[in-house]
Amino acid sequence: MSRERLSVVVTRRLPEIVESRMSELFDARFGGAEGPLDREGLAHAMQAADILVPTLTDRIDAALLAGSGARLKLIANYGAGVDHIDVGAARARGVLVSNTPGVLTDDTADMGIALMLAVLRRMTEGMAKMQAGEWAGWAPDALLGTRLRGKTLGILGMGRIGQAMARRARAFGMEIHYHNRRRLHPGLEHPLAATFHERLDAMVQAADVISVNCPHTPSTFHLLNARRLKLMKPTAIVVNTSRGEVIDENALTRMLRTGELAGAGLDVYERGQGVNPRLRELPNVVLLPHMGSATHEARIEMGEKVILNMQTFADGHRPPDLVLPHML
Repeated sequence: MSRERLSVVVTRRLPEIVESRMSELFDARFGGAEGPLDREGLAHAMQAADILVPTLTDRIDAALLAGSGARLKLIANYGAGVDHIDVGAARARGVLVSNTPGVLTDDTADMGIALMLAVLRRMTEGMAKMQAGEWAGWAPDALLGTRLRGKTLGILGMGRIGQAMARRARAFGMEIHYHNRRRLHPGLEHPLAATFHERLDAMVQAADVISVNCPHTPSTFHLLNARRLKLMKPTAIVVNTSRGEVIDENALTRMLRTGELAGAGLDVYERGQGVNPRLRELPNVVLLPHMGSATHEARIEMGEKVILNMQTFADGHRPPDLVLPHML
């Protein structure tokens, strides 16, 4: 690569410390704080930049890539998930894609446990009662929830975050079951005392809590469909901190409304911000605005990963967090 500073367009404002470092190393321009770029703005950025730094709100499809400028050589995604980027189309055009894996593991796993506790212990119901001034005092039968100890956690997707969830759940005395594309190496599986299920149906039937920790790909779309959700115990709950498209949200909503499932804790949704309005009405559901990775530490570390990928590329080497189409 040339020693001339590369042109970088960042679609959203990032932590000040990250922006300062990027500006020292590159000819960097940053999007506004008011929200994501529209399609026209994103197309313009892709024509003007050597490196584009998008976020999960920027949908970069084959049509946008086809219209990108000849300068664009790297899409350094600010985030771990890349289902908003057509990685295959990018590679076909000679554009590399990198991401920020591993940075969000602990924060997302913490949020998964928080959602599990919030649903099983009915925290939002208790909070609503307090905020409405309706608490009449302690009673033996008031807001009875369910303890975690002795319950079975079924983890759908045993990657970094799934394993972090398992370690935390073990500390609460839960039994760990999991379904994954591949069984874990014994050196990872045995310390977690985790039971592998080759058949997802079998795990779904056994679990008291299902935690979704797999990415959204064509093979995982509606992996928890109506048929599989009906296999769950009526006392079971679903927690999702990964991707909303993995669950058939309409089927989940129907079963929560009819009492076929006991509850759900959701940080992501099938239609992004378009949350099913019927979900908002249910007292046994905890809804969060995609904040699983929302810590100061994570946002800075994500920026550091992006900078490392960009600088490695600028130095003429393969970015350490390169995403390949077959990885998805």
